[in-house]
Amino acid sequence: MRGALTVLLRNGLFFADGHFWENLCVRLETGRVTAMGEGLAPLAGEAVIDLQGDFVLPGFVDAHIHAFRGHDTMQGEDAIRQMARELYREGVAAFLPTTMSASVEDTRRVIAAVRRVMDTPEQRAARVLGVHMEAPFLSPEKAGAQRKEFFLHPSWEAFLELTGGDIQAVRVITMAPELPGAEAFIRKAAENGIHVSIGHTAATDEQVHQAADWGASRVTHTYNAQTPFTHRAPGVPGAALTDDRLFAEFIGDGVHLHDDAVKVLLRCKGADKAVAITDSMEAAGLPDGEYALGGQAVTVRGHEARLHDGTLAGSVLLMWLGEQIDVKGIGRRSRTCCCATGRHRKRLCAFARRIPRVRLARQGSGRFALEQARPLQGGGRISLGRESLGKGTFGFWHTCLSFSG
Repeated sequence: MRGALTVLLRNGLFFADGHFWENLCVRLETGRVTAMGEGLAPLAGEAVIDLQGDFVLPGFVDAHIHAFRGHDTMQGEDAIRQMARELYREGVAAFLPTTMSASVEDTRRVIAAVRRVMDTPEQRAARVLGVHMEAPFLSPEKAGAQRKEFFLHPSWEAFLELTGGDIQAVRVITMAPELPGAEAFIRKAAENGIHVSIGHTAATDEQVHQAADWGASRVTHTYNAQTPFTHRAPGVPGAALTDDRLFAEFIGDGVHLHDDAVKVLLRCKGADKAVAITDSMEAAGLPDGEYALGGQAVTVRGHEARLHDGTLAGSVLLMWLGEQIDVKGIGRRSRTCCCATGRHRKRLCAFARRIPRVRLARQGSGRFALEQARPLQGGGRISLGRESLGKGTFGFWHTCLSFSG
């Protein structure tokens, strides 16, 4: 396949039009899908790969990831580039390097580093779509593993200082909508095309709905680091699950959420509005041991990453692994959701290392909750979601996330 401009994939199970198809052929040109159909004949000089029943999926997009295999967003450009290379090998087509609470100077430095990586992408690396800024406009009551000493009240002036004026490098910002100044900030951010995500917040459900009125469009790691759901005070999850304007992130690792909590989220939000994330820290892809997140010591044992006081500190998830959860009532068919990470399931097919931007899974290694997809759109694009995170070329959907080239 090396040196070939086009590749023809045959004899696989191809995801298109909301489910998997047999007996389809898919042609790739420099990693972009340009043709799908039965019985496509090879072009002159075209490489042909017999998939022998493997699944073919578009590359994943991880919209919330702090670090991977010892490389942390907060370390700067070299670490972000290495994350991009490593994630590419795991079938991730694109991602949003996600910040932790830090000083103004460190935050500005990291955002500038992300911008340099965005502007000079590498060929065999996941695309960096921009920053997910998960601080500092957070509630001290729901800090989680974020460092409270760097928290600020939201203001556009503070945001400009934190970003060094490069506001377009930030694609998503997580914030607490109950803080003073939140309304003005959310309205301004939305006007400038920044996705405001509600998280690390002590907001009521009414305050979340109000934030959506102002322009907020997402909820960060739903259920975690926010007011809980109860029958008289539904909190952030109640608003996230019932407000159709809001996308809802979730961490499906069997640690952050009970399976039934994920089922409720998927049934309420459907395929279009639920977003699987990893929220991974530097131990993802590495053995158990002592690590760090945002300058704080983290102990990793099994599938859990915790600060020394017991607080969950991100995850050790990979996008291609998932806690399998039977979900009924999504779309027209029952599905199994391969969320974001899993319990010792076999590694997906190594073809993903060889075919840019295409994810392949060995048949039988896991089913995927794929619904309401749009297999081919203008320009040969595969699009699985409705929330655009980067200049119209990427959208994302709750488990398998789209790539167009």
